[in-house]
Amino acid sequence: MPTSSAKKKRQEEILQLIRSQRVHNQDELRGMLHERGFDVTQATLSRDLKELRVAKVPHAEGESYYAAAVDPEDLAPALERLMPHLVTSAEGVGNLVVVKTLTGGAQAVAEAIDLEAWPEIIGTVAGDDTILLILRDEGHRSLIISRINDLADR
Repeated sequence: MPTSSAKKKRQEEILQLIRSQRVHNQDELRGMLHERGFDVTQATLSRDLKELRVAKVPHAEGESYYAAAVDPEDLAPALERLMPHLVTSAEGVGNLVVVKTLTGGAQAVAEAIDLEAWPEIIGTVAGDDTILLILRDEGHRSLIISRINDLADR
């Protein structure tokens, strides 16, 4: 079992790699880490990416790559950066809101919303280009749609 110091160094290396170049998948990232002396399993790498709040985001050319917030503790800027580029619409009925994104963008936006922990939202379900937000009460629907549209219009 790696020490917390080894884990911290590995996670710092992961962030350095994905911030300095486009990394498209976990196999590619594992290879880069191996070249730098970090032997890591796919399961450990998945946990690291989740802990670091790294998400795959689409590029205009159609490919996707890993991206991380500048400061993993500050999630509002992640929403502010993602939503204008990825969200295309939001509408709802009852206590449900459907958010449409560019292809490949739904999971990154849904994770940022989940981590933001808006109290009006019970949970999210993300596909490739669609997110379903489940609200605590249908009275929150217009507030959430307005908040999403405001963030997407920035």
